[in-house]
Amino acid sequence: MEEIYSSIANLGFPIVISLYLLVRIEGKLNELTESINELAKAIVTIE
Repeated sequence: MEEIYSSIANLGFPIVISLYLLVRIEGKLNELTESINELAKAIVTIE
């Protein structure tokens, strides 16, 4: 917890929040990419 407070003090609140959101969104983007690839494969098998 002390490390988090130190990061906020050194980097600033907006930067810490931005990094947190980037990490969270990265996982969602990977899931979305996999879903799109599966959808493309399903469309190919239908045709």
